[in-house]
Amino acid sequence: MRVDLFDFDLPADRIALRPARPRDSARLLLVQGAKIDDRQFLELPKLLKPGDVLVFNDTKVIPAQLEGRRGETRIGATLHKREGQREWQAFLRNAKRARVGDTIDFGEGVHASVVEKSDAGSALIHFHGSEPVELLLERAGRMPLPPYIASRREVDDADRDDYQTMFARAEGAIAAPTAALHFTERLLEALDAQGIGRETLTLHVGAGTFLPVKTDDTGGHVMHSEWGRIDPATAERLNLARASGGRLIAVGTTSLRLLESAAGEDGTIRPFEGDTAIFITPGYRFKAINGLITNFHLPRSTLFMLVSALMGLEVMKSAYSHAIDGGYRFYSYGDASLLIP
Repeated sequence: MRVDLFDFDLPADRIALRPARPRDSARLLLVQGAKIDDRQFLELPKLLKPGDVLVFNDTKVIPAQLEGRRGETRIGATLHKREGQREWQAFLRNAKRARVGDTIDFGEGVHASVVEKSDAGSALIHFHGSEPVELLLERAGRMPLPPYIASRREVDDADRDDYQTMFARAEGAIAAPTAALHFTERLLEALDAQGIGRETLTLHVGAGTFLPVKTDDTGGHVMHSEWGRIDPATAERLNLARASGGRLIAVGTTSLRLLESAAGEDGTIRPFEGDTAIFITPGYRFKAINGLITNFHLPRSTLFMLVSALMGLEVMKSAYSHAIDGGYRFYSYGDASLLIP
């Protein structure tokens, strides 16, 4: 499909620079079929049915952005995929000035060498020393806020909590599964009381989620792979819930993509561990999920293509037009939508 079909105009003042406080006070746009309705996120329990299951991503965002030097040259690095105990793929800023074999000093006693470089603009870097890389990043790194926020304000200490969901357990993401940012303990209690189940999986979100689609046709775009895991017990419970008539509602596009990667043609969700580079565009037949909770996405992005595949392009364009006119807040720190095809 032509990428320009997924374009729309978004006023800059619709981009949220901070999350709603409290988190569950965000607005919620309900889209059922072609019907669009304005709600509040706290209303979620009564918008679902007993027996439905919310599927969360428990990945934890690491301080994956580093600023360093090679001699007098400034080099920035955004880690995006772990390749070993001390090796990470990273997008380098000023990459032409960093050659294979060079050492980059990121400050705070943190150094890494460039092992290899790829044509795609990524480099494999190896962190020196014996301390766990996670500790090195805590010292020298900062939270990797999306460019549409970081370009408009400084990343600060509040983001270390704001850009982390309450489900975050497994370290390895460089972007938050932002649909889950709206959940709080009181909301979970209300969901429990309504008989709404919840399960977790892990997908370490990579920087590819923010990369623009540079081709004119969706068929020419290559997705970056991300590592995910659904354990056997979780897969079994999800299949039982569906067999009992419950709907699986993915909380975030990350959960959706991993569930669809793990599903067979008959819809059975299999245990999964490994990389996925699934790219969902209109025409895709969904096998595992029955609905999606997600924030509002960028024009021409792979994520707007995904929600258009789920609901239909014209429905999503109408929904986004309604949200823009209605003052909804967009992107990672913005409001949410509940999409039920």
